Amino acid sequence: MIDARFTKGEPASPGAVYVASVALAVPEFSATQSYAAELVRQRFKETLTPRSLGLIRATFEHPAIEKRHFAVDAPARIFDETADERVARFTEESVALATRAVLSALEQVGLSPLQVSGLVLNTCTGYICPGISTYVAQRLGMRPSTRLYDLVGSGCGGAIPNLQVAESMLRTTGGVVVSVSVEICSAAFQMENDLSLILSNALFGDGAAAAVLWQKPVGFELTASAGRYVPEEREAIRFIHKGGQLHNQLSTDLPSLVARAAAEVVDDLLDSASLEKEDIGAWALHTGGEKVINAVRDQVGIPEELLWATRRVLSQYGNMSSPTVWFVLEEMMQKGIPAGTWCVLLAYGAGLSAHAYLLRKT
Repeated sequence: MIDARFTKGEPASPGAVYVASVALAVPEFSATQSYAAELVRQRFKETLTPRSLGLIRATFEHPAIEKRHFAVDAPARIFDETADERVARFTEESVALATRAVLSALEQVGLSPLQVSGLVLNTCTGYICPGISTYVAQRLGMRPSTRLYDLVGSGCGGAIPNLQVAESMLRTTGGVVVSVSVEICSAAFQMENDLSLILSNALFGDGAAAAVLWQKPVGFELTASAGRYVPEEREAIRFIHKGGQLHNQLSTDLPSLVARAAAEVVDDLLDSASLEKEDIGAWALHTGGEKVINAVRDQVGIPEELLWATRRVLSQYGNMSSPTVWFVLEEMMQKGIPAGTWCVLLAYGAGLSAHAYLLRKT
């Protein structure tokens, strides 16, 4: 039986907020790393230097990633799109993936789109106006009075600022709020004799995740959150514009920079809750890449055995940017998280920034 409060949109009580469900969506098409590497080598063999071709071989063959998903009907399409075609694909595929994820998350807890009072959606791999949230709300048949918010610019860490906004909205409005992260990283594909682009093309995939928030004590209680920005390191990880299109920029110093910011934000988070790292039974880390995972593990002080879900998601999906941290949490949920377990969501990205959320399993 659904609480009537969820359909009437009455003001929230001062009680706790919970993540009731999490749902994921990926495109149907997936490619192994060896298949993707061969496509790239064949398509760009006349324009890339021997050094770049060697780097493609080395990065794509790294065992940390087995396969990734891409929102295309034919993989070679990514290489030949015009700028207008790319925006059109980003729009259609981001809306489709986000819609699937939202619908699945709502179905898990017996809710319909008409019972959603707010939707917060973030992305960094494309831009349209009005935002994606309006398309998703229309496709799902949400009420015209549903509050819609679109967030941009947080990169791979965007799911956690999104969750902060969603929690704040729910405490103000009551009802049901859905937090959605969706990225079509393939819509930002570029290839040149540039290490940042070669690394990006070996790492990123497409995907979406949705989380339903309410005030019934079911799921994960949202206990505390923290964020850190290091603007002086902005150039280490960001999108830049060239010829009117997005090009990913990654520094080789990124693992150490991210690890330092992640450690600081974790300290802030745990201090606010008077907890120690040993109290945390589940760590959901953004995948980033193997070097980033290892650096964060060592700097924060996370036992390797608690990173199995992060490494599993990296292997099967790569780095999907902002939705990835939800994929890691859901991977752990599939195995089972005991009631009372403290869980940390930890993500990092453009800014340079790091964000963390403290959850407790009901």
